[in-house]
Amino acid sequence: MIRRRRKNGAAGGHEQQLSVRFTALVLVCTALTKMSSDTTINHVITYEINPDDDDDDSTTVDGMVDYAGRPAKRRQSGYWRSASFIIAGVGAADRFAYYGISSNLITYLTGPLGQSTAAAAASINIWAGTGLLLPLLGALVADSFLGRYWTIVFSSLLYILALGLLTTSAFLNCRQRGGGGDSIFMNPQQPPNELDNHVFFFFFMSLYLMALAQGAHKPCILAFGADQFDAQHPKELRSRSSFFNWWFLNRALLSAEYEEVCRTEEAEEAKELVKLIPIWATSLAFAIVLAQPSTLFTKQGITMDRSVGSSFEVPAASLQYIIGLTIILVVPIYDRGFVPLARVITGKPCGITQVERIGTGMFICSVSMVTAALVEKQRLKKTASAYGLGKGKVGMMSFWWLIPQCILYGMADVFALIGLQELFYEKVPSGLKSVGLSIYLSILGMGNFESSLLIYMIQRVTSEDGGEGGWFSDNTNGAHLDYFYWLLAGLNAIGFLAFLYSAKTNNALNSSGSNRVGT
Repeated sequence: MIRRRRKNGAAGGHEQQLSVRFTALVLVCTALTKMSSDTTINHVITYEINPDDDDDDSTTVDGMVDYAGRPAKRRQSGYWRSASFIIAGVGAADRFAYYGISSNLITYLTGPLGQSTAAAAASINIWAGTGLLLPLLGALVADSFLGRYWTIVFSSLLYILALGLLTTSAFLNCRQRGGGGDSIFMNPQQPPNELDNHVFFFFFMSLYLMALAQGAHKPCILAFGADQFDAQHPKELRSRSSFFNWWFLNRALLSAEYEEVCRTEEAEEAKELVKLIPIWATSLAFAIVLAQPSTLFTKQGITMDRSVGSSFEVPAASLQYIIGLTIILVVPIYDRGFVPLARVITGKPCGITQVERIGTGMFICSVSMVTAALVEKQRLKKTASAYGLGKGKVGMMSFWWLIPQCILYGMADVFALIGLQELFYEKVPSGLKSVGLSIYLSILGMGNFESSLLIYMIQRVTSEDGGEGGWFSDNTNGAHLDYFYWLLAGLNAIGFLAFLYSAKTNNALNSSGSNRVGT
């Protein structure tokens, strides 16, 4: 994505970007309405299915009913049939709204809101971490009280409200500062007055309301989609693995509802969850790395030459679109090319095991951080140091040097994150699918909190009296993000080795098939 350079109204772009995201999620309500008529609602634990009955319109899936409470017919509900209406509605609009905001937060916080680089990075990490830990609460509410479908409906309405308030806060900030303009960016450290404090509070209140909505939204949607694929049906079992690949593009959503599990099985369910704790713990270092693109990658890009021709400049936040584009390209190749080939070689339904997939992603992630460190070192050596650039100055090194680390990062996501999603769905009992996926999301949440704490501690140690300078200096040309990237590469490598050891010693993770109660 590119934009024309402007001399005036630079700050107004942020308000416009935030307001555009609000309109995107309105599509969610329409998609949810259509989803209710096309999806199966009541999902139970056991099935009695004849795989040869696929072509019979009267064939029903045992224990499954549609939105009207009628027995669900295999050829008329569930499976991929709902996806065509959900792809452009819930999935695409939700991600368009969320990433449109998160990718611009670092620029907005260090610009109009006047935070330092370290403080802004910490603020974003804490917000993202909160949004990824709240699914633990949202999953419990869905599985115990509301049910998954109605949890999605209510959380979507709350999501839209939060986006509306966020847009309002951006307009209030723009109006308070005189309608925008370059003055905001020319003096980003302008101390906020009393009105600024109110706007600041309103902005973060809106962000955390959005995080609350995400907490209920995320685990239920993914569990719904996966539940639509019957693990006892060979064709649907293969499609369920593909679903996790395509879901990662946030383009598909199907619906199902929770069925209470007998209390006599609770002890066994708890044991199944405990077996996943080592995987959860050894994935935390990897999760710290995942917190960086929306903060430090963007700050790097701001100080580099982003011009295209003589009239256009690529926004620094567009780096995250490169990651997204990589995912869009790699997922189909993985799903339609690599998996069938690997399936022939290994004889495994998914080509490789979930553990192998996650480990591959962690390794690629370490390579991504090494690449980022080398590029940043080169930028400081040949650009910042050689030209003596000060704060806010743009060097001669091209923005496109950041693309390799983003491509590697996107590939790591395709392997590790999708693998973790599938693992935490498959290895938990049927009645706790939302909880299992919320535990997966909590890995990412803890990673954001760890990143925030790590940045704070490093800045305190490396700066002068915890103030100016240090690895995360407000002057990116005088900072040392390369040191931080080397540190992350090392931490992720240690986590990778710990993950391999944990997976090797945990026999439950190497077993095949879905781990469902009653099978």
